[in-house]
Amino acid sequence: MLATLIPLFDDKMSVCAYSVFARKENHFLNPGFEGGARYDGAGTIHELEVVSSMGVATLSGGKEVFVPINQFSIFSEISLQCTVPAEKVVLLMDNTILPEEQFIRRVKELKSQGYKLAMRKLPIASFEPYREILSKCDYILLNHAKIHIDKAKLYFSSVYPNIKLCAVNVDTQEEYDELTKDGGYDLYEGGFFRMPVKESETEVSPLKATYIELLNVVNNPDFDLTEAADVIGKDPALVISLLEIVNRMALNSEITSIRHAAAMMGQKELKRWINTAVTKELCADKPSEITRLVMIRAKFAENLSESFELSIMAPELFIMGLFSALDIMLDKPMQEALDMVVVPKNVRAALLDGEGDYAKILHFIKSYEDADWTEVSRIMVLENLDMDKIYEAYLGALRWYRDLIPAN
Repeated sequence: MLATLIPLFDDKMSVCAYSVFARKENHFLNPGFEGGARYDGAGTIHELEVVSSMGVATLSGGKEVFVPINQFSIFSEISLQCTVPAEKVVLLMDNTILPEEQFIRRVKELKSQGYKLAMRKLPIASFEPYREILSKCDYILLNHAKIHIDKAKLYFSSVYPNIKLCAVNVDTQEEYDELTKDGGYDLYEGGFFRMPVKESETEVSPLKATYIELLNVVNNPDFDLTEAADVIGKDPALVISLLEIVNRMALNSEITSIRHAAAMMGQKELKRWINTAVTKELCADKPSEITRLVMIRAKFAENLSESFELSIMAPELFIMGLFSALDIMLDKPMQEALDMVVVPKNVRAALLDGEGDYAKILHFIKSYEDADWTEVSRIMVLENLDMDKIYEAYLGALRWYRDLIPAN
């Protein structure tokens, strides 16, 4: 099993839901599956397996999950495959589900069972023929580049007043800003929130400068615990976080100072905690999905180290994942951002030049994030990767993030 999550945002750049996409077969090994990929496991919805096994708390932080279904799986026993509350599941239909009596009847049944419904890949010419199905939908996903949103908004608000419009393929920040300014859509899906920074004249804030100083201290070989403790002392949020962690570790010991707390953690654990905590703080003025993105990348990369025969490099792979959006955190192009922070040379080569063994893992992770299963499958064949281990590595990253930053 392979599975990933793709976020849907509102106009405040907050995540409102996630689409779950899964794949059971390696289609690169079995090219005959590719043309009929959408019919894979007709009676089984693999995404519901993922949702049911993980639960929405771990998978999406309690937010709605969109689960794709087609003309075959819509007739499966969905209620038996889904063990989470129906109101948390949005069944994402496509245009293989036709506006015919059997489908209309089934859509009404699913709606009556409490599931929310969404439609995607529907051309404008089909809006009227699909009237009975669309009348039961809570969402419709529209390619913003192929539709006049002002006309669409008028049409849907009059004919389907309860349906929410979701713009898909929003691939740049400029597109997102323009679409949200017009106010025609309710949700937005695309890679706009993680686009690399190309140029910037923004000065790094004093607080972020302190965080960079701390990163540089701990990422130097054999860094000094005392020096790290003194930099931590400049930021109350880090002090509180450090003391909370150390107090849990040493229930019967009195922590007398920040230096004492740092010594209690030890060099290895303090370095890991600082890299994680500081990355979280550097993302504080960014969309929350950036924090989630880099944290899961970091743990996923670490978890993948064994499969890529780089176990000894797991700590550096963790750092690579954390810093994979450093340009976004610092509002600087990646080269400028990396010039400000001490990173291992292999991490720099991967992030800046896309070179080296680490770059292969980062490319794999990004393809996985995008549910590019053909590319993921190709890499799995080339690197002789086990699908179950990849899946467990990803789920392990989701669980780690859930425990690190619990949902509100």
